[in-house]
Formats: sequence, C-alpha cells, structure tokens
Amino acid sequence: MGSTSTSSSSPKISCFQCEESSGFDHFRNGWRLRSGEFAQLCPRCASIYEEGKFCEAFHSNNDGWRDCESCGKLVHCGCVVSFNTYFLLDFGGIICMECSRINFALARSRRLFLESQHDMSTQTVIEPQYRPRSSDMEVQQIARNSECVVTPLFEKLLSASDADLKLARLIVPKKCAEAFLPDIPEPRGFLLKIQDTEGKGWEFNYRYWINGGSKMYILEGLRDFMISKRWQEGDTVTFYRMEPGGKLVIGLRKTSLQPPNEKSS
Repeated sequence: MGSTSTSSSSPKISCFQCEESSGFDHFRNGWRLRSGEFAQLCPRCASIYEEGKFCEAFHSNNDGWRDCESCGKLVHCGCVVSFNTYFLLDFGGIICMECSRINFALARSRRLFLESQHDMSTQTVIEPQYRPRSSDMEVQQIARNSECVVTPLFEKLLSASDADLKLARLIVPKKCAEAFLPDIPEPRGFLLKIQDTEGKGWEFNYRYWINGGSKMYILEGLRDFMISKRWQEGDTVTFYRMEPGGKLVIGLRKTSLQPPNEKSS
C-alpha cells in the first residue's frame, strides 16, 4: 500500500514542447531557460533536441532562419534552442558551429604546416618534388572526419613501379621516411597502421632493404588499398600527421586523365 501511495502521489509535469504529462523521472533536460532551470522534455521531444533537429521539427515555419556563410546549412537564429549552434561573423552573416570548428582546425593546420616547413628547412633537407602541396579541401576533408589538427608531411608522384599492382608496394623517399615515419629496428620491418582520408584504417608492412650501401624504404601489402583508390602512374600520394596522437594519414590526388591542352584527333 505504501509503495502505491508513493507512486500515486508522485508529482507530474508537462513536456515544455508538446505538453505531454508524465512522472518527473521520464523527462530529460533540454536547453537552459532564463530562470536558470532546464526545459523538461518528454523522451520523444528530448531525442529530437539531442539529435540537433528540434528547430527543424517544431520551428520550421518561424522567422529567423539564415544560411551558414560557409556550407549553406539553414540555422534558426534568435532562438533559445539553437543559440549555441552558430557564431555571428564580423562582416555580417553567421557560421554554423561545425564549420567554425573546421575553419579553426584548418587555421591551426596551416600554422603547424608553416612551422614544419621551417623546421624542415633547418633540420631536414627534402627535395622540392616531395614537399606537400595539399589543398585546403584535402586538409578539410580529413579535419571534418577527425576534428584533429592535420599537418601535411610529404608527397610523391607515383612512378610506373609504384603503380604496379603485382608489386603492390610504394618506395618511400629516404629522407622523408627518416624524417616523418617511425624508425625501423630491423630490415624485415613491422606492420604500420595508417588511416586514409575517409577515416578507414589500413595496415601495411613497412620495412627497408640495403641497396648500394644505402637504405631503401618500402611500404608493402598495398594491393587492396591500390584497388580501392584506383591509383595509377602519375597520381600523387600524400602523407599527413594528425594531432593529438600522431596518427599517420595517407591520401591520393588523382592525375588528370587527359591534359587540358590535348585535343582529340
């Protein structure tokens, strides 16, 4: 009887949005109100809010919708529900939180890249053809997938032997390997974990052999990766580092199938 009495006397509240009534234990916190308390939402409305779709679901006909200046996504401005999902820009307009994070990561990546280029010039002399020329779009793709700071390390134009599916291996420039890739304790090497620009993880055998008294560094076991990325002679492979964590990332920039000035006969 005691437990029934307690249950029946349990206070009921209404959902801030749909006004459905239920016991307090069934509700979840939404946004903070001017009183300092949180809007109490039923499970259905709370799920929509937590997915970031509350304004889309309930405020679609309201005024205040504006385009993000970066990605074009519609954001409901001037609404207490979505006030922390965008920033006002100095020159007018707004930018959504996701684009703001990406732009911040890109700015940090550019700064770290310039610092690494300075370090390379003072510590490691890398031939000009191996210096990375990654576009903001390539770095942004990695940053969007990982939300880490991305620093381009080096790149290599794929030769015919690099693109040979039977060999399924990549010759890594010696100075680049020694400057940016892990040390190899013995010639047979080890499995090196590398992530591609879409966020998928790969394992390649990283080793070296002695050629003319000098070490030659090789990534082997690339067959599945080569098929997946459809890489071919003339493509450019680029290596990046993500911080924090120091994870290696490999990307591929495709060559043009036909030079712009080439005319068909």
